[in-house]
Amino acid sequence: MAKEVSAGGVVYRRTKDNKIELMIIEDRYLKASLPKGKQEEGETMEETALREIKEETGIEGKVVQPLETIYYNYYHPKVGAVKKEVHYYLVEAMSGTLAPQLEEINTAVWMSPEAAWEKQTKHGYQNNISVLAKAYQLLGLSTRKGQTS
Repeated sequence: MAKEVSAGGVVYRRTKDNKIELMIIEDRYLKASLPKGKQEEGETMEETALREIKEETGIEGKVVQPLETIYYNYYHPKVGAVKKEVHYYLVEAMSGTLAPQLEEINTAVWMSPEAAWEKQTKHGYQNNISVLAKAYQLLGLSTRKGQTS
C-alpha cells in the first residue's frame, strides 16, 4: 500500500472588532474541509502546512501549535490503495488575501465559529471534527450552543 504524508491547518484570524473567524474550504469533491497538502522533500511538517495553506488559499500564517495527526485510507485510481497521514496545526492568519487555488479546491471562506462548525459537521469529513474541536478548545470557542468542545 502506498503511503502519503500531508500537513495542513485550522486557520483563524481576528477581525477588527476582535472576533475570531475560521477558514473553511470546499474541496473538489464538494466537501467542507481544511487546507492541507503533501509534504515535499526537505520540509518539516510545519513548513508543509504553511506552504500548502498559502498555495491553496493565498493566506500566509504562523503555526500556533500542533493539533492532531489523523490517519485514513483512500483509493487513488493510478496507485491503488493509499495510507494517508495528515498532521494538522492551529495556524493564525498573518497576511494575504483569500484566493482559492481553483486547481485544488473550489472555494475558501472566512466563517464565524458557529457557521464553520455547522458546515464541517454537516458537509465535511468526520475525521476533521476532532481536529476542529481541538482548535476550538485552544481558542476558547464553543462548538455550538448546548455542546462543548
